[in-house]
Amino acid sequence: MGILQDLTEKLAIDTMKAMDEFQDEHLHDRISKVLLDMSPTTQEAFMTAMRALLAERKGRAYLENTIKAKRAGKTAPTAPRSGDIGH
Repeated sequence: MGILQDLTEKLAIDTMKAMDEFQDEHLHDRISKVLLDMSPTTQEAFMTAMRALLAERKGRAYLENTIKAKRAGKTAPTAPRSGDIGH
């Protein structure tokens, strides 16, 4: 894909930074709508990048909390269970 992936990944990363700065957890939804109006292909690539970034952030937080608990001799936090098992 080349340029499409590069552009949407950069936009997703910049969106995450803005979401953090302005504490706006729905900014990516509004950007997605703007992209969809112009290019459904670009919108889907952006949302794929956003889902990957958001999932990585959540996974990393769980990993860090698990390491912290284990090093303190405590039980690791329970991983959240999704109602939709299997991707």
